[in-house]
Amino acid sequence: MSLQTDFLSLVKLGIGHDAGFQPAGVDWKALDGLAVRQGLVAVLQDAVERLVAEGVAPADLAIDESVREQWIVDVLQAYEGRYVQTVDTIGEMASFYNSHGIRMMVLKGWSCSLDWPRPDHRPCGDIDIWLFGRQKEADAALRKEMGIQVDTSHHHHTVFYWRDLMVENHYNLLNVYHHRSTRELESIMKRLASDDSISRELNGVKVYLPSADFHALFLLRHAMSHFASTDITLRQLLDWAFFVRKHGAEVDWTNLEKEVERFGMKRLYDIFNAICVEDLGFADSVFPHATVDRELKSRVLHEILKPEFDEESPKGLLRRIVFKYRRWKANGWKHELCYSDSMWSAFWSGVWSHILKPSSI
Repeated sequence: MSLQTDFLSLVKLGIGHDAGFQPAGVDWKALDGLAVRQGLVAVLQDAVERLVAEGVAPADLAIDESVREQWIVDVLQAYEGRYVQTVDTIGEMASFYNSHGIRMMVLKGWSCSLDWPRPDHRPCGDIDIWLFGRQKEADAALRKEMGIQVDTSHHHHTVFYWRDLMVENHYNLLNVYHHRSTRELESIMKRLASDDSISRELNGVKVYLPSADFHALFLLRHAMSHFASTDITLRQLLDWAFFVRKHGAEVDWTNLEKEVERFGMKRLYDIFNAICVEDLGFADSVFPHATVDRELKSRVLHEILKPEFDEESPKGLLRRIVFKYRRWKANGWKHELCYSDSMWSAFWSGVWSHILKPSSI
């Protein structure tokens, strides 16, 4: 089997689904590289443990000892250890904000992990928060009372570090400067994000979670914006899949599909759903059905696993500008799947975006 076929089979096993995995001839070192890039080392470790528990002899798996040892270290430190640190940090931040009468919602990341079979086996990077419109007041309190430096050079959020973890404090949910259509979508997002009916006690502190209708639209747009501009990982698609499995009954699918159609996301939305069912083993009963272009679906899946434009950004302003233009041209086919805006409209909006925040170039 091909590397990608082996990888998808192991991912399915690792998340509890059935897969026809055959251990003979597996290139474990290449799988390790793919798992690291996709943020799914812990899932592959879960797959191996499941195979052994089901009676496959460890010797028959023939995993490189160095790979297996590195997976164990990564899962303990980079996944489970970091997850504990993330949870503690979220609790501390929520306590600080709550003491100022400010509600804190966690977007993506930790909120998504709650839908996974093993929350601490979903990698957590930075922490994205929404303070229901009180970002400026909250950042001012951080500076004054905690002595924390706040970076304001980014679009749609400020950045600071709490302990060793980076936090993005959103004043907009989307970058409203990069596409004209995003401004209209932003107003819809903020209306949905105002719902504070869902929360969880974390270390004795109330932390707010996104509503199903808000998170559905937000997860899709966020994943698609990354897909169009650079790339996404299979982990992001699993975030969507686990969300649908757990919260699908709470989503207003008629309204969601109206919005994804209106903002140019419908074809990729249908392909995402098809990949979740056909390639990741999720039950088709919980995903909306649609006819998809099979060749395009294959290209999208391959792009997620191994992007066609896979160059690293060079140093130097001029070389970086040329690089970004070449990447923009190469990703044109992806842009058409994610936005209702034309490529050139998005190009000039992007130029203006960089003029407003030169550090983003």
